[in-house]
Amino acid sequence: MAIITFINNKKEETGKTLSLAAIVTYMSIEHNSKNLIISTTNKEDRLKRCFWEEKKKSKFNFGIFGPNTTNILEQENGIVGLAKMVKSNKISPNIITNYTKIVFKDRLEVLLGSEQRGRIEVEETYPDIISIANQYYDKVFIDLDDNIDKKVQDAIIKKSDVIVVNLNQRLTSIDKIKEEKNQNEILKSPRTLLLIGRFDKFSKYNIKNITRYLGEKNQILTIPYNTLFFEAAEEAKVPDLFLKFKKSIDPEDRNAFFISEIKRASENIIYRLQMVQASL
Repeated sequence: MAIITFINNKKEETGKTLSLAAIVTYMSIEHNSKNLIISTTNKEDRLKRCFWEEKKKSKFNFGIFGPNTTNILEQENGIVGLAKMVKSNKISPNIITNYTKIVFKDRLEVLLGSEQRGRIEVEETYPDIISIANQYYDKVFIDLDDNIDKKVQDAIIKKSDVIVVNLNQRLTSIDKIKEEKNQNEILKSPRTLLLIGRFDKFSKYNIKNITRYLGEKNQILTIPYNTLFFEAAEEAKVPDLFLKFKKSIDPEDRNAFFISEIKRASENIIYRLQMVQASL
């Protein structure tokens, strides 16, 4: 059981949510484990567009391999229902799946955030929900939103086994990391990995140069910009795209670098998890 939290470096546009979606979708296809993504956003949920089309009226929401037919409340409000269960001390690990949406049956589920205003009571329950979910799922991935209460953010980060700090490829963003890495507790932590989203491999700020500039022992992680992926993320076709890539991907294909970097990021997260858990 493990908790992996994706956060932004400051309030920058880093492609954090899409990077998380790419990595977890890949891992759910390639590895036999039960994964959960928890979105903490209080804005439009970017994750939702990756996996499901908007439907005005639908009793059932279908995943790739089967339906998730919760009869408790509408799935997009699942976190609200769970928050009520936490407040009334009625929640248990196996109940959480009743409030999620299925992407891959027995492989990947998503607990969407709530766009309701005045959700502080919901936000306060996230740490408890995450801890309980960690008893049921092999890996719990948190898309940590900058807008939620700072104390809640800190509580989630504290209980995380691995923290993926997302930054962009601009020199100003890289410089911020360089300036703060020796003072910032998160950046100094052995639990932390650095990841650049929407990465352009043709930039002079390439993997080797940034790694060397930051004085990192291991190469930083990247999720390259990929046209097919970003289109799929707008059309609720991310699962289909990764299943297509799994069937056939030529090393000379222009998408090969995209998949190879996602694979490298996934392997690094798993390896860092093993290191952290072995040290406990």
